[in-house]
Amino acid sequence: MGVGVLDQRRRALRLEYITIGWMLVETAAIVAGIVAHSVALTGFGLDSVIEIGAAGVVLWQLGSADERRIHTAHRLISLSLYGLAAYISAESVYTLFRQERPEHSLLGIAIAAMALLIMPSIARAKRRLGKETGNAALVADASESSLCAYLSAILLVGLLLNAAWGWWWADPVAGLGIAAFAFREGRETWAGNDCC
Repeated sequence: MGVGVLDQRRRALRLEYITIGWMLVETAAIVAGIVAHSVALTGFGLDSVIEIGAAGVVLWQLGSADERRIHTAHRLISLSLYGLAAYISAESVYTLFRQERPEHSLLGIAIAAMALLIMPSIARAKRRLGKETGNAALVADASESSLCAYLSAILLVGLLLNAAWGWWWADPVAGLGIAAFAFREGRETWAGNDCC
């Protein structure tokens, strides 16, 4: 392996470790969502768990060029995104139907705001490096990081509307937005549209 290839591999590993570290912070949204009865916040935290899996896939791929392992891992991530979309959709519709009012979550607002600041730059760096190296798994993971940024924006709007004006319905509507993005990402991951 040449020096340039080793440097690219180190950069890819660093990006994945940063992603996993931040995703571990984001998983606090699960607890915050349960405490606040916020389907959107809980769903956002669960998506962070899936993103840890996606980063793990890239780490796994960087250690081996076995395409079958990558293909299988992408399928599992896709299925988990479909499951997340189904769960959040059902919970959001149920919450809207029952008119269950989530509580305010300052922790959730802080996590969503930080993710909105952090994830776009991580996504850009992964996409650039993935295209530079021809690594389809890294490009696919860049899409996961971009999804996180979009989800954090949707979540932040829902949480702020609920906190500022008591628009309780904004939380399950944000949950439906998160579910739609998760479904789309699951479909693209399954089809393999995230390659270079």
